[in-house]
Parts: sequence; C-alpha cells; structure tokens
Amino acid sequence: MTQDEVIDITRQALYLIIECSAPLLLISLVVGLVISIFQTITSIQEQTLTFVPKIVGVFIGVMIFGSWIMTNITDFVQELWSNFSAYIR
Repeated sequence: MTQDEVIDITRQALYLIIECSAPLLLISLVVGLVISIFQTITSIQEQTLTFVPKIVGVFIGVMIFGSWIMTNITDFVQELWSNFSAYIR
C-alpha cells in the first residue's frame, strides 16, 4: 500500500465525516441561533436554555437523516473491505 493510497482513503474518510455530520451540525447551529435571538428579544439570560432544544433538534435530525448517514458509512466500509486484498502487499 503506497502513501498516496493511504492519503486517498484518509481524504475519503474525512470527507465522509464532514458530509455525514453537516446536517446535524447545521440543525444545532440554527436552533442555537433561534434560541439566542429569542433570549435577546426577551432579555432572558439563562445559559442552559439552549441545551434542551438543541438536543431535541439533533435527535429529530438523527431520526430524519439517520438512514442516509448509515447508508453512506456502510457503503464506504463495504468499499474498503471489497478492496482489502489490494491494500495488502
């Protein structure tokens, strides 16, 4: 296995991590922004107010995007395992 192959697999894995985590991170970002605007408007300065809505939002995101994320990860792992003999030299 050459250094270029290792770098290519690592690049694919990092791209997959970013691609699969992006929807959940965006949901968390949007929920946090909405709660922050709500706190600013109402002058509520409770720091723990953002945690529960973010957790609920991410949980709903996992329910919506979970099968897509799992499909992407299993496809990547199946590709790695199907080419496993090419990696051993």
